[in-house]
Amino acid sequence: MAEAGTGFLEQLKSCIVWSWTYLWTLWFFIMLFLVYILRVPLKINDNLTTVSMFLNTLTPKFYVALTGTSSLISGLILIFEWWYFRKYGTSFIEQVSVSHLRPLLGGVDNSAPSAASNANGDADSSRQSVSECKVWRNPLNLFRGAEYNRYTWVTGREPLTYYDMNLSAQDHQTFFTCDTDHLRPADAIMQKAWRERNPQARISAAHEALELNECATAYILLAEEEATTIVEAEKLFKQALKAGEGCYRRSQQLQHHGAQYEAQHRRDTNVLVYIKRRLAMCARKLGRTREAVKMMRDLMKEFPLLSMFNIHENLLEALLELQAYADVQAVLAKYDDISLPKSATICYTAALLKARAVSDKFSPEAASRRGLSTAEMNAVEAIHRAVEFNPHVPKYLLEMKSLILPPEHILKRGDSEAIAYAFFHLQHWKRVEGALNLLHCTWEGTFRMIPYPLEKGHLFYPYPICTETADRELLPSFHEVSVYPKKELPFFILFTAGLCSFTAMLALLTHQFPELMGVFAKAFLSTLFAPLNFVMEKVESILPSSLWHQLTRI
Repeated sequence: MAEAGTGFLEQLKSCIVWSWTYLWTLWFFIMLFLVYILRVPLKINDNLTTVSMFLNTLTPKFYVALTGTSSLISGLILIFEWWYFRKYGTSFIEQVSVSHLRPLLGGVDNSAPSAASNANGDADSSRQSVSECKVWRNPLNLFRGAEYNRYTWVTGREPLTYYDMNLSAQDHQTFFTCDTDHLRPADAIMQKAWRERNPQARISAAHEALELNECATAYILLAEEEATTIVEAEKLFKQALKAGEGCYRRSQQLQHHGAQYEAQHRRDTNVLVYIKRRLAMCARKLGRTREAVKMMRDLMKEFPLLSMFNIHENLLEALLELQAYADVQAVLAKYDDISLPKSATICYTAALLKARAVSDKFSPEAASRRGLSTAEMNAVEAIHRAVEFNPHVPKYLLEMKSLILPPEHILKRGDSEAIAYAFFHLQHWKRVEGALNLLHCTWEGTFRMIPYPLEKGHLFYPYPICTETADRELLPSFHEVSVYPKKELPFFILFTAGLCSFTAMLALLTHQFPELMGVFAKAFLSTLFAPLNFVMEKVESILPSSLWHQLTRI
């Protein structure tokens, strides 16, 4: 019974929606016709005469106040719409219309049961959207104490957002803690320290933990946040390595004795990998690049399954610094696979290697005369592939936008990933002669291949629509977030801007020339209602006078 009632209501709703969609014009004319027929019993003419007399008694000051108030209100709406568009990338009025008014007027309801047949496709697309909008740990993230804090001391600006630091705190709790930490006093203190928001409280807790025991995670925290130079950070990480290796060996022997020991061994493994990776990054920053490459290779061989740290991206950057392009190609052959997730580092490094083969002799004038050779075509296609994956990178490589310190987390295909890539790899592009010139001449051709990137991709999935919102959370407020595709101003911003300007002009003209504007208003209204009066006269002449009289008496 309930299902029958629900079905009847759905049919009734669909009928009403259909009538609103196709018959609203007919309803409009019927209502106009009825109002005209009933104008005598409703005393419409008398009311219009009264309103006209009232309007004639109004002074020009009233019209100045009316148009001025309209201009003020539309101006306030314009300011709010512009602020909302700059902050969220969409029009507030348009969003409200789509979210609340469209379903009432017959819009498509995505949650309707009729869409159940597409459930699998919707689930796949939602999973794709979630994976594309997932925030990843930046594999080349800087040190807070030695780099981020020094930037704050010099400029007075905070390079990291609260959202970014909160994500880092969650990562630390995931990688550096386990359920058995409460059994060891030092680890119990560090478990609380990773949850602390105050940096000084975290540092104090780390020192307190070290007073109890040689705690590897305490050394990690001090190296990341208290050390003011890379040399100090490296010393602390070496002490952390000594403590971490001892914990790792002990937990390795006991990992099969139960679930708690296995969790502890997994934690100790994460700690050891993190320490070795950061030591390799310290060696890279201090100029010992070959030593850093060896440490990264050994780490990848020792722990091949821990791909969450993306150590191969650190290795690629170090190999490019050594100009070991053959080794770079070997790493790309392993990780630039269709079954593996892509990144800006993978795509743009592949493009750089192909561009290196032709960039020193590339000339756009010569290429336009004779056409592109096979090697040049391969390089251009690699650049187009990289730009399609992340279209924000070229503006930073070509120095069309200023760089900032990269965040601790990045969004793949977003502006945050572009900043992180260009911050470390711009020097490698500059080192290859002609590579930036080739990029400058060819990168914009990608957008002609993908005219509608949000709907359809070429080599990758369509560009996700969530990047702008996530990047605004990851990047500091003083940075202008790069948006792709470039959004046009919404209609309601243009409409309110025109309305504000028009009403302001009317207020000014009415104030300066009240009599002339009165004549103009009367002429405009008479011209506006002339077609309606003409239609009414034709209707009265066509209908029989007796029928018209009977309809009027009803």
